[in-house]
Amino acid sequence: MNNNFWRRYCRNKGAVFGLIVMMLVLLLAAVGPLFAANDPWDMVQMPFLSPLQETGLAMGTDTMGRDILSGVIYGARVSLMIGVVSTLVSLIIGVTLGAISGYFGGWIDAALMRFTELFQAVPSFALAIVLVAIFEPSVNSIVTAIAIVSWPPVARLVRSEFLTLRQRDFVAAALLAGQSTPRVILTQILPNAASPIVVMASLMVATAILLESSLSFMGLGDPNMMSWGYMVGTARTVLRQAWWMAVFPGLAIVLTVLALNLVGEGLNDGLNTRSGGRGR
Repeated sequence: MNNNFWRRYCRNKGAVFGLIVMMLVLLLAAVGPLFAANDPWDMVQMPFLSPLQETGLAMGTDTMGRDILSGVIYGARVSLMIGVVSTLVSLIIGVTLGAISGYFGGWIDAALMRFTELFQAVPSFALAIVLVAIFEPSVNSIVTAIAIVSWPPVARLVRSEFLTLRQRDFVAAALLAGQSTPRVILTQILPNAASPIVVMASLMVATAILLESSLSFMGLGDPNMMSWGYMVGTARTVLRQAWWMAVFPGLAIVLTVLALNLVGEGLNDGLNTRSGGRGR
């Protein structure tokens, strides 16, 4: 990324704030567990202790006496892992189908787009619920479900980019030079279509974190993994009695999702060479 990219990116003050927040969240996920006072699964005090009621329990305890602050720290790693891995799987599926559809066109394009529309015809959250319920709640089933419901928009975006780029002179020149079709797709067209894909990927990570949280709130989270969504899900029956159990992991989700959306806006400004970026 060159200086021009960062100059356009930094003109968006919200994007700079989002980047700072995301760096802090990533730092928390990377090294936070090393400094956490307690294991998030251990009963360390009486249940339902409110924030700051006891020394060393800044966010209080949950229904089983577990340290909520430790849960938030450990949950950052799991929630980000689910968001990133499910997004990568979605990108692999969506970019592959979109590239094939947009490059070859004709009946291949028609068949793949009808297949894509089949997935878009079903509400994403409802489909995710069904998939997780079928395969039983676990990190693997949640990642798979999120990936399956998230790839169609990627396929459509990549298809539209390829439909435009395949008509460019540099593609014709590459074909005349004897380059194979896979090489033209991977080395000529795909790099030129990368900017909107990168922007969409940042937004997809945010959406994946929200989806995991929603599934956990419905009782479909992995009971063996401490994620922010799992913490909110376990608090759903005691929201009026112990508000802090849902508020602190919920704030972590809100800040992370907001930061990712702001970073996505900044990436859009920075990668858009046809504009000078939007000042804020």
